[in-house]
Amino acid sequence: TMTFKQASMMAPEATATTMPMATMENSTEAAGPGESKEDMFTKLRDKFMNELNKIPLPPWALIAIAVVAGLLILTCCFCICKKCCCKKKKNKKEKGKGMKNAMNMKDMKSGNQDDDDAEMGLTEGEGEEEEKEPENLGKLQFSLDYDFQANQLTVGILQAAELPALDMGGTSDPYVKVFLLPDKKKKYETKVQKKTLNPAFNETFTFKVPYQELGGKTLVMAIYDFDRFSKHDIIGEVKVPMNTVDLGQPIEEWRDLQSGEKEEPEKLGDICISLRYVPTAGKLTVCILEAKNLKKMDVGGLS
Repeated sequence: TMTFKQASMMAPEATATTMPMATMENSTEAAGPGESKEDMFTKLRDKFMNELNKIPLPPWALIAIAVVAGLLILTCCFCICKKCCCKKKKNKKEKGKGMKNAMNMKDMKSGNQDDDDAEMGLTEGEGEEEEKEPENLGKLQFSLDYDFQANQLTVGILQAAELPALDMGGTSDPYVKVFLLPDKKKKYETKVQKKTLNPAFNETFTFKVPYQELGGKTLVMAIYDFDRFSKHDIIGEVKVPMNTVDLGQPIEEWRDLQSGEKEEPEKLGDICISLRYVPTAGKLTVCILEAKNLKKMDVGGLS
């Protein structure tokens, strides 16, 4: 009986003690969602400090690592910003250069056009000056006299003046060729006057031509510069169409020299020779082997 009563008395106490525990747990669970931000921050700080305490390094080493990491992050950010700024500047510069190059190309084109126009103007001006101012080749004095009874024309080569210098010494060695066009069968030459630009020739030449045929001919008096070792250079010439001249009386006049056409050498033929020189004997042997394509001199077409 006593035990039963004691048990019955203890049962309510147990229930009484267990009830407050349940209420406490419910109260803590209810208070959990309503925690403040400060409590969350303190919890995170405590966890972080606990993790740091677990690392086997002194605090100063951890601080140094953090500082170095921060510096690295800052340098990376600085480099990225600098690259972006440089790219923008380069793009601006390239655009500016492109505009400048375009402007320069336009200026160059306009400048070239101006230069071309100026050169064209100069060349046109030079051409006009050349047309206005012909080259001075000197002048020639000559005389003409026709003998109607003998049917012959007498040409006198008197003198020349103000000839150009063609030699290295500043002078020329002039002489005159006289002939009638178009046949050129008979040609005369004056004597060479050495080293002078104002030669006096005073020579006369005669052409036997009927008066009826004289009107279709042209008298040519060409002055050449004599050169001993090379081809003679033409200085100038005077052409006188005979149908423009009144031969009823003797004529004597000066005429300016005009630029003459170079004479093509007359083809006379080819000759084949051989030369042999013996230095010890001082002898030169010349052998004439053959000739071909010679000029026809006979009436039958041979020579």
